[in-house]
Amino acid sequence: MALRRCRIHKLSPTLTGKKCVSSTQSAVRTYYSIHHPDPAPFPPIQAQILSTALKNVPRLGFSRDALLSGCRENGYLEASAQLFPRGVYDLIHYYLVTQRLALKEKVQFQQDAKLGLTQKVKTLTWARLQANVDDGIIEHWQDALGHMSLLENIPASLKELGNLSDEIWYLSGDTQVDFGWYTKRAQLAAVYAATETFMSTDRSKDYADTKEFLDRRLGDVRVVGGTVGGAMSYMGWIAGNGLGLARSWGMKKDAEQQPNNLVGISLFGNQDEVEAMSRLKKKLSSMRNNRS
Repeated sequence: MALRRCRIHKLSPTLTGKKCVSSTQSAVRTYYSIHHPDPAPFPPIQAQILSTALKNVPRLGFSRDALLSGCRENGYLEASAQLFPRGVYDLIHYYLVTQRLALKEKVQFQQDAKLGLTQKVKTLTWARLQANVDDGIIEHWQDALGHMSLLENIPASLKELGNLSDEIWYLSGDTQVDFGWYTKRAQLAAVYAATETFMSTDRSKDYADTKEFLDRRLGDVRVVGGTVGGAMSYMGWIAGNGLGLARSWGMKKDAEQQPNNLVGISLFGNQDEVEAMSRLKKKLSSMRNNRS
C-alpha cells in the first residue's frame, strides 16, 4: 500500500483580542495505517472559523467577507483573519480537504455489490462533483478556480488534486502497487480537473452535460490511456492562468514574453472542453478587471 503523509498539529496560544487563538506547527508522519487514522487536518480554532465562513460562501462567495464573517460569528476580532496567511485561498483549501475526507462517509459500497472498479471510480468522482452543487458553492466555483490558479497557490492546488485522485482510487478498492499506481492517479486527476472546470459553466438540467462529459473522459482514459497529455493539459491550463492573473494583479511580468492565459487549451482535444475553458477565461478576465 502506498504511503500517505499526514500532519500532526501542535498548538501554541496567541492573543488576538476577544479570545486566545492558536498558531500551527506541523510535523509529518511518514506512514499510513488503517489502524491509526490521520489526525484532524486543521487545528480546532482555524477549523471552527473556516467551517462557519464556508456556510456563508453561498451568500458571500469565496471572499474576504466570508472569511471575516467566520471570525465574527465565533466571537473573534476580525484581526483573527491573520491566522490565514493565504487569505481566501485558505478557505478554498479547507473546502477541498474536508470534501475529500468526507467521501468515505458519503459513498460506501456494499461488500456484495457487483460493481466494477471503473464504476466505483465514477460514482466517487461524481459524488465529489455533486458536493459543489449540494453545498451551494457551484455558482462561485469559477472564482475559486481563479484563486487556485494564482502562482503562489498552484503547488497546493495540484497537491490536493493528487490527494483527491489517490483517495478516490483507494476508496474504490484499488490495491495494485505496480507502476500503474501512478498512471491511474495522474489520469484521474486530469479527468476530474477537466470535468470540474466544465461543470462550473454547465447550465444543463441537473448537470446532464457534465455527466456525459465525465463518461466521455473516463472512456477516453480507458481506450487511449493518455496520462501525460491529460496531466499536462490541466497543469498547462492552471499554470497559464496563474501567470496571466498574477501578471494582471501586480506581478511585474512582461506580457509579450509570457504564453497565452489559456495555454492549456491547445492540449485539450475535446471541443466542449475548449468552449468551457473559453467561458472560464471571460470570468477570470472579469475578476482581474474588478480587482484592478
